[in-house]
This record gives sequence, C-alpha cells and structure tokens, in this order.
Amino acid sequence: MSEPQSRNNSAKQARPVSGRQSSQSVKNTNVPSRGGSGNLSASRGGSGVRDLASKEEEYKKLNAELEAKTANLVAEAEEVLRGQESALSKSRLLDNINSEEFLKEFDDDITGPNENTETSPKPSSRPSSKMTNQGRPQSTNQNRAQSKTKRPISAKSRPRSTKSNIGDDVAVPDETFMTDFKNFSLQNTVANIEGQLDSGDLPLDEDDDVLPQAAADMGTEATIRFLKAKLRVMQEEVDRLSQECNKKDEANSGLSSRIKELEDERGRLHRTNASQQSQMDKYKKIAEEARSKSESTEGQLAAVRKELDQLKRQQKQQTTSQSATEVRLNRALEEIEKYKEQLSRHKSSSKESTEQERKRLDQLVADNKRLEKQKNELMAGFKKQLKLIDVLKRQKMHIEAAKMLSFSEEEFVKALEWGS
Repeated sequence: MSEPQSRNNSAKQARPVSGRQSSQSVKNTNVPSRGGSGNLSASRGGSGVRDLASKEEEYKKLNAELEAKTANLVAEAEEVLRGQESALSKSRLLDNINSEEFLKEFDDDITGPNENTETSPKPSSRPSSKMTNQGRPQSTNQNRAQSKTKRPISAKSRPRSTKSNIGDDVAVPDETFMTDFKNFSLQNTVANIEGQLDSGDLPLDEDDDVLPQAAADMGTEATIRFLKAKLRVMQEEVDRLSQECNKKDEANSGLSSRIKELEDERGRLHRTNASQQSQMDKYKKIAEEARSKSESTEGQLAAVRKELDQLKRQQKQQTTSQSATEVRLNRALEEIEKYKEQLSRHKSSSKESTEQERKRLDQLVADNKRLEKQKNELMAGFKKQLKLIDVLKRQKMHIEAAKMLSFSEEEFVKALEWGS
C-alpha cells in the first residue's frame, strides 16, 4: 500500500498551493491607474482587490472539486488494490477441507450397496473441467510445489514505483506459469497420474503434503478419487481466481488510464496556477503600490486640509482682532481729543496755580524761619531744664544717703546697747 499513500501525500502537498494559486487569471483592466487623483486611485484599487478576491474564491472552488475527484479516484484504486490483495491472501478452498471427514465419507461411499457394481472409470471417460484450455503445470509433486511457491512470489514481487501509476500494482504472472497454464488439461493430468500409479513409476516424495496421513493406507482407487476431488476444487479455485484477476486487470487498466488523464490535467492546472500566481503577485504589487500612493496622497490631503483649517481660524482671529483694534483705536482717538482739551485747560489753569503756589511758597518759607527760631528757643530752654533735673537728682541721692546713714548709726547703737 505504499503507492496509494505516496499518491495521497502528493495530493496533500498540492492542495495548499492550489488554494493560494487559484486567483491568478485577473485581467489588466482591474488594476487601478496610477495617473488619477488619490480618491479615484483608491476606489479603483478597492474594486480591483474585490475582483481579485471573487476570482480567487472561484478558483478555490474549482480546485476543491478537482481535489475531491482525485481523492475519490485514489480511494477507488486503493479499494481495488485491497480487494486484489485480500483475494490473493485469502485461504484456499482446499485448506478448509478436513481430510479425516473426507476420508470417512469416501469410505462410506466405497462400502455402500453399489460397491461391487462400481468400476473404476477409465481415463478416456473422465469429465473435463469447464476451462480445458486453461490450467496449471502437469500434476507432478515438484511442479505443484513450484507453482505454489511461484504464485505468491509473483504477487508479492510486483514493482511499486513512487510515481502515481496504479497499473504497476497489478500482479503479473510468470511466463513459465502462463505456458504451463495453457498446456494444462485436467483429463490428461488424471490420466498421467493413473498411468504412473498402474506402472508403479509414481515418484515418492517424503515432503509431499497432497495426501494426508490418514489416506496413506488407502488403495489406489481411493487415492485417485481423492485426488480427482482435490483437483476439481483446485480447478474451480483457479477458474475463480483467473476471472477475478481478469476483472481486476480491466479495472486497473481503466483506473490507470483515468489516473494518467487526471495527472495530465493536474499538471496542466499546476502550470496554469503557476502562471496565474505570478500574475496575481504582479497585480498584488501594483495594487500595493497604488494603495501606498493613495494612502500617501490621502495623508497629504489631510495635512493640507488641517493647514487650511488653521489658516481659516487664524484669518477669523485676525479679522476679529483687527475689528477690536479699530474699535480701540477709535476710542483712543476720542480719549486723545479729550486729553488735549484737558491739557489746554490745565495749561491755562497751571499758570494761575503757579502764581498761587509761589505765594504759598513764600509764605511757607517765612513760616519755616519763624518755626526754626521757636525751635532754637525751645531747645535752649530744654537744655536748661535738663541741667536742673540733674541737680535735683543729685540732691535726692544725698538726702537718701544721709537717711540711710542715720538709720545704720541708730541700729549700731542699739546693737551695742543690747550686747552690753
């Protein structure tokens, strides 16, 4: 089963590529023009991207359908191979025959009421099988052993290539087996065996497993009948297996042709997907460039709009400030006129006030001189009074000292009197 697994792996490896490569057949009309304005290029770029996405979805659907078909065909091929291998590995009909039960039934048939009347059939009157032209090699023990060993080897040793060619998995019989199979005849084989038994020239093979141990003591007639029955069963098995092999060969040939067609179609699709992928990459680059340009132009447009808004705001502020300054200027002019009138009034009044101030100043100077004289007189009187105060303080101190001295003398006298 290595060949179907390799096909499944190749199909799985091809799936992710097809999903990405399926949207490449986009026309050049869907690409946005580079010379238009920013908004126009952005709208055309968006429509081109939408067309790319829709076509990509369509190609993904087609790719999924093709993958499903290939998966179904691979599954059918695997089922055919499994059936072929199960048929080859199936136990033969002869292996299911119990030799002891068969010999008991055979003895019952021999010891029946018609035992004396039965005669051994001649080789010429033996019935032939359904397919007399088909057969195995002549019934010698060595040829039978060789045919048994050759068939599984030919079934197991069929080549398996890594490529997805299911026709290589069909079991091919050997040429020697086919020539012996064509020359085989059941009647001739039975006649040869009977002749060898009658003449005693039948070769003895110690390793022969055709006759069981329980049939070793049977007579020649019983062994011949046993071998005839066994040959009929083997011939039926050979016929059945040959029919199954023919059917499976036909199915395998049909599947191999179908797989070749699918492989060719898959290669063609891969090539188209590769070309479409290159085109899609190119268109994606163009779309990205257009998108980047549109984004840059949109950014520039937004910056210009912001600058325009700022200029409009500044203009409004300037107009408002200009109107305010004009109002203030008018007010200032009015105030200047008022101040001019007041200044003229102040000039006329200042002349009068200066004369009055001069008169007041002269009067104040005279008053100041008079007050200075009074001050000097007061300072002289104050100094005299300070001198009188100092004299009075000294007199007071002398009086207090005299009082203290008199008091101390009296106490001293009293103390002397008290002591005496």
